[in-house]
Amino acid sequence: MSPILVGTIVFLCTLGGALLGNWLRTILPVAHLGEDTKDTVKVGIGLIATMTALVLGLVTASAKSSFDEVDTTLEHSAMDMLALDRLLARYGPEAEPIRAAMQEALVRRIEMIWPQDSSAAPQLDPLATGTAAGVETLADGLRSLTPRDEVQRSLLARAMDLGESLLQNRWRVFAAGGTSVPLPFLIVLVFWLTITFASFGLFAPRNGTVFAVLFVCAMSVGSAVFLILELDGPFTGLIRVSPEPLQYALAHLNR
Repeated sequence: MSPILVGTIVFLCTLGGALLGNWLRTILPVAHLGEDTKDTVKVGIGLIATMTALVLGLVTASAKSSFDEVDTTLEHSAMDMLALDRLLARYGPEAEPIRAAMQEALVRRIEMIWPQDSSAAPQLDPLATGTAAGVETLADGLRSLTPRDEVQRSLLARAMDLGESLLQNRWRVFAAGGTSVPLPFLIVLVFWLTITFASFGLFAPRNGTVFAVLFVCAMSVGSAVFLILELDGPFTGLIRVSPEPLQYALAHLNR
């Protein structure tokens, strides 16, 4: 589900809850709006607000951690590619086809995840493109090399380790393309927030200042949920993992 759509739904539900609570204030008997009732409602809503804040904090931390992990994995992949390229350059001319194939695979990978057409969706299924075959062909090419001496044997062993690391990082990056925030969680969270805002409107006077404050608060909550879902999708939306590490590696490969 689109983060913008979910954020808008949260904004409308919370603002609608506040307006509903303010409307209920006009039809409820005075006995239902006394100080004792207000204190009881404050205690109950305080509990719900605390749970909501804790859950939002945990989800935010989880989404940010997942986003940072993908970003770090891409940086490590870029470093591994550069290190592998230099190892193959030291190995000898026999490794030149492998270096060229690695460069081509990286070009396809960047175009697949960050397409030049901004309207195109990133392709996060490695088996549906030529990227998987390119990376696995790289590993097969390394295994096909026959070292002539101890130096080449040592370089090849290190290159094969880096090749396996690249394979693992590729799957780790693509596996992070899915969402970790389930729909039932969002439904419960919206329900909690709507109840909380309804309590705000229930005991608030009806004037422009109160409405403006409730409007800004609802917009802030909707924006917070939007940002969480944006971080949860590192390759889509407005907040994306930067391709700069891989672009830097591409600019320095096969030199």
